[in-house]
Amino acid sequence: MSQETPSALTPNPNSAPARASSGPVSTIAPDSHLFDRLSVLYKYRWASITVFVLVVSWLMVDSYSQIPTYRATAQVLIEDPNADVTTPTEIARSVAIGDPEVYMQTQLRIMRGRDLASRVAKELNLERVPEFNGQGPKPTPLAQTIATIKRYVAMPYRMLVPRTGESAPGSNQAPAGGPAYGDALIGRLKVEQIRGSQLVDMSLDSSDPEFAARAVNAFADRYVVENLSLKVSTLEKSAEWLTGEVEKQAALVKESELKLAQYKETQDAGALDSGQNTVVARLNQLSDAVTKARTDRIIREGQWRQIQAAGQDLESISSIISNTSVQALRTQINALQQDRGRVAERYGERHPDFQKVATQLANAERQLADELRKAVQNAKNEFDAAVTQERVLQESVNEAKAAATSLGRKGVDYAVLLREAESNRTIHNQLLTREKELRVVANSRTNNVRLVDRAEVPGRPYTPDHRRNWMYALMLGIGLALAAAFGIDYLDDTVKTPDDVTRRLKLKFLGLVPIVAGDRHPLISGPVPHDFGEAYRAIRTSLVAQLPGDGPRIVAVASSQPLEGKTTTAVNIAMALAVGGARVLLIDADMRRPSVHKALRMTNDRGLSQLLAGQARMREVVQRTHDPNLLTITAGRIPANPSELLASDRMRALLTGLESGPFDWIIIDTPPVLAVTDAVILAPLVHAMTFVIGAEMTPWRLAERAVETLLGSNPRHVLAVLNKVNFGRNKYYYTRYYGHQYKNYYAESPAA
Repeated sequence: MSQETPSALTPNPNSAPARASSGPVSTIAPDSHLFDRLSVLYKYRWASITVFVLVVSWLMVDSYSQIPTYRATAQVLIEDPNADVTTPTEIARSVAIGDPEVYMQTQLRIMRGRDLASRVAKELNLERVPEFNGQGPKPTPLAQTIATIKRYVAMPYRMLVPRTGESAPGSNQAPAGGPAYGDALIGRLKVEQIRGSQLVDMSLDSSDPEFAARAVNAFADRYVVENLSLKVSTLEKSAEWLTGEVEKQAALVKESELKLAQYKETQDAGALDSGQNTVVARLNQLSDAVTKARTDRIIREGQWRQIQAAGQDLESISSIISNTSVQALRTQINALQQDRGRVAERYGERHPDFQKVATQLANAERQLADELRKAVQNAKNEFDAAVTQERVLQESVNEAKAAATSLGRKGVDYAVLLREAESNRTIHNQLLTREKELRVVANSRTNNVRLVDRAEVPGRPYTPDHRRNWMYALMLGIGLALAAAFGIDYLDDTVKTPDDVTRRLKLKFLGLVPIVAGDRHPLISGPVPHDFGEAYRAIRTSLVAQLPGDGPRIVAVASSQPLEGKTTTAVNIAMALAVGGARVLLIDADMRRPSVHKALRMTNDRGLSQLLAGQARMREVVQRTHDPNLLTITAGRIPANPSELLASDRMRALLTGLESGPFDWIIIDTPPVLAVTDAVILAPLVHAMTFVIGAEMTPWRLAERAVETLLGSNPRHVLAVLNKVNFGRNKYYYTRYYGHQYKNYYAESPAA
């Protein structure tokens, strides 16, 4: 008899009391280790390597098949539009700003506007640029195929998140017309403010590096020129209006001076220059008031004309934007808009907080509209009041003139003419001064926008960046390879290791059997690997330890489903016991699909079915094998009622007789537990049930259901054998916890 290898198994403290016995053999679940998780990678190494190679190959083929795209960047400085206005007068301010961020965002929108893009496209003659007229570099068929696949893969995302169409860099589709050229440029242009500064980066992508630099510089230059043109145009319009007022006032000054000179000549009123009396003093005061009222009326009229000319764009008027209520509401609206954006991004548009902020924003905008209307109405009222006041004062002056006539017609008339001339001269000087201030600002042509850094021709492509793509491809490949390995392992819900048997099924573990390729029923009596025979010797030792005693011991072998190797296990356990010197009887109780006679290459004319049916006697069905210690009873011809035969009194009598017979061990091969009830019928009649589990082929739910079914019949012992274990796929686990490499070492030694 060959030397038996003691099992390295110890009792499982988690075993259920119903399954306990004297001297139980089980495994203690080892502590989880990092290498235990990494062993999954070795187990599914080919799947991981395949995923890694496919991902890296796909990404790098996509990278190397793309048309190189170059990015040129120009930098523009956008300062406060009022910083260059040196005069303190409000008329000289062409733009009034309440929030610098609003102004900056407006300018960024203007940079990406269609009007600016169309002018730049016309300036660049895009119809002659190969990249835009369809004569540029064309993607290879492979690149087109990859782009098509990517487009179809991304189609669900595009359906959920609609996006405006943009011309991709390297596209060779010719635009349909003039406006389309501008849209194509907008699709390639990127405008981004540098955080914490007034600098803006304008970038443009193109397959031609020279065109990219030329186009982005054209964008920057055109934006600077148009910004200055708009500013100068606004100042010049204000100056032109003041020029008309100055001319009107100059005519009034000339007329008043002429009247005063004529009065002196015709009325000999030169001596009235120094005449003073209360009437004249009052008249002088009223004249001063009329002058102020007229000046105020002109100013109010100018403000009202600006409001009328502005139309709906009331916030560009200095008198409106200086209103504290308007400023406060504008600040409140900006804050509520930011709050609404944050709430929408975090909770969505149907959240109560979003509705609350939206309601507050609507109320604030309504209040702003009301304040603007009030401001306009106030300007109108102030203008009307100024006109009324001027008219009233003028009437008062006329009354003073009439009153002064009685005191001295000549003196009063002269004083009126003199005061009127001085008043007209003062107004004329004020308007002339303001006109000159605006002319100076307009003629200075100072601009709050300037080009800081012009774009240079890029020396290397912006995309594809092969070095970066290699890094991304390797990282993504490794990530997906790890995900594939651990995902397959997670989805694999089969029993894999002895730890699974003891931890989850809570069965006493007899041993494990390695998988043998080729023969359906490998036997230890034939040419099989060394570790296959040693596995059954270890199972024999564990089985003897589990069922001590001197009398015959009956052991049934079952499984949860077919093809798990229960017949092979039963035959090899019987052979191992027989080789060890025990008298063994092997019974094939699987009368539905008998296999013992095939494994032992014996006849099956008579067997258990004839014995239980009373058609044969015991000595007629028992057959000898090549080992004198091993006898067998095959299943015989397939009966019509195998379950009834196994549950019959004859079967009970047979097992009772065998318990007092000449055999040390009776091994019974039974059908799968979940297929039929034969094994459940025999479970309470035998000393132990050996439950065979196919490694990496028996799902948890089936194994648990089978064990639950067996335990429902109250067996004395349920022992587990893990069959068809692939040591190669789980090399790390069995080397770390079961020392599998040492078995190979002893198998190769001459002594073995």
